[in-house]
Amino acid sequence: MRRAVAVAAAGLVLLVGCGSAGRSDGQGDDHAGARAHGGHRTDGGSDAARAAPRTQVPGIGPALRARIPAASRQVVAVYGRGADSPDATLVLYDKGADGWEEKGSWAAHNGRHGWTTNHHEGDKRSPVGVFTLTDAGGVLADPGARLPYTHTAAFTPPTYWSKNTRHDFDYVVAVNYNRVPGRSPLDPERPEGQAKGGGIWLHLDHGSGTSGCVSIAKEGMAGLLRALDPARRPVVVMGDRAHLEG
Repeated sequence: MRRAVAVAAAGLVLLVGCGSAGRSDGQGDDHAGARAHGGHRTDGGSDAARAAPRTQVPGIGPALRARIPAASRQVVAVYGRGADSPDATLVLYDKGADGWEEKGSWAAHNGRHGWTTNHHEGDKRSPVGVFTLTDAGGVLADPGARLPYTHTAAFTPPTYWSKNTRHDFDYVVAVNYNRVPGRSPLDPERPEGQAKGGGIWLHLDHGSGTSGCVSIAKEGMAGLLRALDPARRPVVVMGDRAHLEG
C-alpha cells in the first residue's frame, strides 16, 4: 500500500498543490490578518459527541447529503464560516451501528477568498462539494496512514513561497477534485482540464487562508492520516455553511 519514495516524481517539483499548477505572486498561501488555530485530536471527540450519535452528518443538507456514497462510513466535514471567509472548522465523523459519531474537531482554513461552486484555476477559493479521499503523502515519513502514502521531498514548497508555508505539505491528503484517484497527490493530470484547477489537498495550517486547500494543525493532520480508512470509503464534504445546508 505504500508508494516508493521516488514516485517517478523526481522531476515533479511541487507545482500542483493547493489549487494551482503554480504561483507567480511569491506569497504561497498567505492571508494577512488571520491567526493560527489549534484543535482536538481524533481521540473520540467530546464526551457529549460520543454520547449522542446522529442519523445524519450535522449541518449537511439534502443536496450534498445525496452525494455522499452509500458505502461511505467516514466523513470529513469542513464547515466554512462564510462564502467569502477563509476560516472554517473541520470535523471527522465515523458511522457506527447507532449513527454518525464525532471523532475529532479542529479549527481550519480554506481558500483565502472563501468558497465557490464553480472553482477555477487561481480564484483562491475552495470548491464546494463532496469528494472522495483515497491518497496521501508528505515530506515527513508516514505517521501510520491507512491511505496509500507517498513519502518524498518533492512535496516541499518552492523556495519563493513565504517562509511560513515551508511545512504546509509535511502531511497531505488529496481531495479528489479534478484528479485521478489512486495516484500520488503530486500527480499533475487534470481530467476536467487545467482551467478547472486542481491540487486541492488537506494539509498543515500556517495560520491563514490558502489558495484553495483546507488546512489544520499538524497534530490534526497526523490524526486524520491514522484514522482515515480506505475500507470505510472516506469522503470530505466541504463548503460554507449556507451551501452545506442547502
